[in-house]
Amino acid sequence: MRLIDALDLRGKRVFIRVDFNVPLKDGAAADATRIDAALPSIRYAREHGGRVILASHLGRPKGKPNPALSLAPLRPVLAERLGAAVQMAPDCVGAPTEALVERLVGGDVLLLENLRFHAEEEKNDEQFARALARLADVYINDAFGTAHRAHASTVGMLRFVPERAAGFLLQRECEYLGKVLSAPERPLVAILGGAKVSDKIKVIRSLLGGVDTLLIGGAMAYTFLRAQGAATGKSLVEEQHIELAGELLRDARTRGVELVLPIDHVVADEAREGVAAETVREIPAGKLALDIGPATIDRFRRAIQTAHTVFWNGPLGMFEIAPFDRGTMAIAAAVADSHAVSIIGGGDSVAAVMRSGRADAITHISTGGGASLEFLEGEPLPGLAALEATS
Repeated sequence: MRLIDALDLRGKRVFIRVDFNVPLKDGAAADATRIDAALPSIRYAREHGGRVILASHLGRPKGKPNPALSLAPLRPVLAERLGAAVQMAPDCVGAPTEALVERLVGGDVLLLENLRFHAEEEKNDEQFARALARLADVYINDAFGTAHRAHASTVGMLRFVPERAAGFLLQRECEYLGKVLSAPERPLVAILGGAKVSDKIKVIRSLLGGVDTLLIGGAMAYTFLRAQGAATGKSLVEEQHIELAGELLRDARTRGVELVLPIDHVVADEAREGVAAETVREIPAGKLALDIGPATIDRFRRAIQTAHTVFWNGPLGMFEIAPFDRGTMAIAAAVADSHAVSIIGGGDSVAAVMRSGRADAITHISTGGGASLEFLEGEPLPGLAALEATS
């Protein structure tokens, strides 16, 4: 895959597909992590004389303009970080936007309006893709978080732009996640959490072909425990996937993978703040398991301490509600304290690491939750495949 630094950008219109799908609060960016992640490519393009056009989606506007999901509040954040003026386009396509692009000079930056204000973006409509391509001499994909989507800005427009390459963020994502699949420093320990086994069947199967130890927590653990015949009380169990969970447990044994499930649990009558909670080894019939217990934390921590590579995706309890955040936060600290190459696979596990204040101790924090999981499933991502096919 060709990289941005292999191209001559001077004087060219450099269209960079970024992922600025950030949370907003009171009309401002509440978390600029994804903006910061894109800065190296943007700075490189500016410093090498490119006329920079930035394109992103934000939220789910359902194919029509929604002022609450405008990218305009991100313009001052980006300008502050770049230390340079950033212009805002009224739309991502159309004559007024094309006119703004033509007036750019080397080093200028123009932020386009939300791509998903047009339904044609998600439909990968050819005419819309051509309209985006009219803005570009060079296409750079630096939006790993959308690489698993075959949209006009990630796939369709590439056929109509003369030169294409990956940005530094996309390169870094592929490098670190690729190591998990093909060349990890061993032992490789993977930690999976979250609510549903069904969301992670493919990634579990893929990881079982390469990990040394797989630690499973979160609500998804209770489908596995039920498959072992354990009592799970009122905990979330996907009844239709109990048999599958049993198959995955047997597959792990056959492959010599140590698959570790919770051995104690923090339970309560319901999932709400302030509810009385207790730690148990066996879950009573009327209780709901909402976090891993201290013995499980200790067991997971010891496995992490042995690792040379750690991959983590998904919270290990209902970490949005105290005190059911303790397990997730303890594992965030354990991963940060380890000497392993540590890779956090997006989503809530990133939020947990950020909240722990230990993000700086993590080797790589992925900007794409769904994309990172699909990458680890071993299937080609449309955005990467399109870039490789046309590079």
